[in-house]
Formats: sequence, structure tokens, C-alpha cells
Amino acid sequence: MNRQAQAAVLFLLGAAVLKAGSSDLYLRYVKAGLRPLLLAAGVVLIVTAIATVWFELRQGRTRRASPPDDGRDDEGHDHGHAHREPRIAWLLVLPLLALILVAPPALGSYSAMRTGTALQPPFGYADLPADDPLPLSLVDYAGRAAYDHGQTLGDRRIKVTGFIALGHDGTPYLVRMALNCCAADAQPVKIGLTGRIPPVLQPDSWLEVTGTYTSKQTKDPVNNGVIPFIEVGEAKPVAAPRDPYDESWNN
Repeated sequence: MNRQAQAAVLFLLGAAVLKAGSSDLYLRYVKAGLRPLLLAAGVVLIVTAIATVWFELRQGRTRRASPPDDGRDDEGHDHGHAHREPRIAWLLVLPLLALILVAPPALGSYSAMRTGTALQPPFGYADLPADDPLPLSLVDYAGRAAYDHGQTLGDRRIKVTGFIALGHDGTPYLVRMALNCCAADAQPVKIGLTGRIPPVLQPDSWLEVTGTYTSKQTKDPVNNGVIPFIEVGEAKPVAAPRDPYDESWNN
């Protein structure tokens, strides 16, 4: 792969990164706060590609203006011609085509039930507004239910949203994948469902649950982490959110 081809790949990669960063596609790869850095990286890649092409064209003009070289050094040794790059190097383009042509789905129930819960004791509990029902992130509810034992929740009605995952014993869980940086480090936070559970639950479908705190808990069979439950009063299917990942656990 010569430098012109390398520049073409850099340009396409930069364009793909800019395309992803200028739409919601980037949320499948990294957290929302990294969008400015992603856009900046795309610009740098494109500028680098343009600079590479300009440098190669300038070198070409210089070579044409210089006397012909017979391929020998001052002592008469023949160094031959430049080696051809192996064609297999073009396989580097395949991940780029995948980035451009295929939008990967967000991590779902398959990953969630094979990974231990990432729930950790929170540093503190923010004051809650007086809304009824009270919308909470799944991670916030799970932290208050597991480690504050519902003291800040009381008997208030709570509204949480997540996707459905089913345990090996059929227990339904509401899950959000929490991430630090990107989808590669995403880990699930799970809450169990009890009470008025819908009779049919499809894994990976999104559900909005309105319910109340319950002291019921279980242990995650993968890592023995705490999984709190919520007493379901009402549940309805909803569309997947714009950002399927939950970033509140490390904010």
C-alpha cells in the first residue's frame, strides 16, 4: 500500500468518524461526552490525508526535475528498485468498510446475562424532586435500593426504563449497560422485576416500569453482586432511547 493509498484510507476513515460523530451513530461506540474529541479526530485524519497527498505530489515534482538515477551508489553498487507492498495490506480497509456500512447494535441481554452486575456503592445520594411518579435512571434506583435500603425512596412511585433480560431460571430483569468510556468497557446494571409483571416479556425489548421500592434482593450468579428488585405497578413497552447506554453510574 503506497502513500497515496494510505492517504485515501486515512481520508475515508476521517470521513467515517465525522459522519458517526455528526449523527447518533457514535453513541453505539463511545459515551456522549466524547463527541467533540471524536469530531476533532476526524478532522485531524482528513487533514493528515490531505497533507500526505500534497507531500507526495511535491516529491514527485522534485524527482521529475532532478537528473535520472541509475540505481547505483557512488561505488557502483546496484540497490535495485523499491519493493512492492504486499496486497494483503488492503485488508486494513475492511474494518473501515464495516464502520461505514454497518451500524452495530447496542449491547443487549446476551451480554448482560453473561456479565456480572457493575453496581457499586454510590458516593452519595442527591436530593430527589417531588415528581410523581419520580423518573430515575436505572443505575440511580439500583444504588439507592441496594445500598441505601430504599431510605431515600420511601414508598414513592418510581419510573425506570431499561431492556429486558431473562435469567436462567426465568427471572425477568430490567437492565441498562453502563460505560466509562466506550462500548468495549460496557457492563450491565440489573434490577429484578416482581409484582405486576407483564405475562409476555421479550428479551432486548425496552420497557418503562412504574413501581415502588422493595427490600427484595438477589445475588448475581456471575460475580455475586447485589441485584435489587422493584415492585412493578405498571409496565409498558417503549422504543429504545437515543442513547442506549447509561453514563450516570460514574458521573
